[in-house]
Amino acid sequence: MRDLEAAEDAVQDACALAVSKWSAEGVPANPGSWLIGVARHKAVDRMRRDIKRREKEDAATREAGGPGPDAGRYGYLEPYDDGPSGDEGWESLPDDELGLIFLCCHPSLDPATRVALTLRSVCGLATSEIAAAFLVPEPTMAQRLVRAKRKIRQARISFGVPGPDNLAARLGSVLRVVYLVFTQGHMATGGNELIRGGLCDQAVRLARALAALMPQEPEAAGLLALLLLTDARRGARSRDTGDIILLEDQDRGCWDRAMISEGETLLERALRAGRPGPYQLHAAIAACHSCAASAADTDWREIAALYGELIRYEPTPVVEANRAVAVAMAEGPAAGLVILDALGAHPQMSRWPQFHIARAELLRRVGRFAEASDAYRAALRLEPAVPEQAFIGQRIRELGDGPARGSGPASR
Repeated sequence: MRDLEAAEDAVQDACALAVSKWSAEGVPANPGSWLIGVARHKAVDRMRRDIKRREKEDAATREAGGPGPDAGRYGYLEPYDDGPSGDEGWESLPDDELGLIFLCCHPSLDPATRVALTLRSVCGLATSEIAAAFLVPEPTMAQRLVRAKRKIRQARISFGVPGPDNLAARLGSVLRVVYLVFTQGHMATGGNELIRGGLCDQAVRLARALAALMPQEPEAAGLLALLLLTDARRGARSRDTGDIILLEDQDRGCWDRAMISEGETLLERALRAGRPGPYQLHAAIAACHSCAASAADTDWREIAALYGELIRYEPTPVVEANRAVAVAMAEGPAAGLVILDALGAHPQMSRWPQFHIARAELLRRVGRFAEASDAYRAALRLEPAVPEQAFIGQRIRELGDGPARGSGPASR
């Protein structure tokens, strides 16, 4: 299957079949694999029909003495080819969905576009969710996706699973896709739930498959370590009512110690390779939290230093904002505010609720309560997930009564 639009049609056919079949027979044990398998069969059937139709058209054209319909097919751009594609490369991949992600992360598309397109076409995230992940307006992201599909169609870009020797060229984009799936699960950007456990589980499964597929790639191990160390806190992050429990207030006895141990082992193995990268640094930051016996024991200076190193790989305002929070915890809220205020003019920050919340928390700590309330309201206007809205509303009410409790910026 090399045609993205045909693949999307096949997935829609599979989803339509699932609606009727699952309601009658029950949901299968692995719904994702069922959908992918059915979609592939639908795509193969569609391809066979198209081949038969083209054969008839070719025969009719030859009888008329004209050129075949495929003449000049690649007149716009010769399709990128980096090895075996289609079913030839599929057996080397341990997970069907992972194979589709590698397929969709096509080198002919720019990195940001290929990641966004994969999140939409393979991972099933809504355009609004992808826009939130990239901190851009939804119409902007919708236009990017439309332009990407138009380029694929006009350039006749052929999609196929790369051969084993060519997986590394797509690894960076694949890592980003899995990471963003997890972040959408770890802290939902909208809806009624703070945590979307299904997305977290999906990302961990994909990261495991990726680490098994490419055991010599330390960044693959680093990503899996990061997801395990972070997801280990899932059970302690909210109450039965859905209310948020901040990191400093979480019962660390509820953290999954087996996941933490596995994550730390993976991180140590990755670091021994001597090829550092952003996901290893993210994992090292997560390990600083998991290794601390209490919130008070957290080594915030080390976390700030790790974010400073991470900026070399990811020079983004998001990383700098996270460093600001760590600096605030290590050196005091005024030091963190200086960094956040310098980032305030960046257009991405205006669209990120966590930036406004972090700034509000620091303003509250230095006694600038009216400004803190304004910052909380700026976060509320972005309509984050309902539990986040409830947390923000509580903070605003507390400011109306005086200083709210808590020692640092809100961490989940």
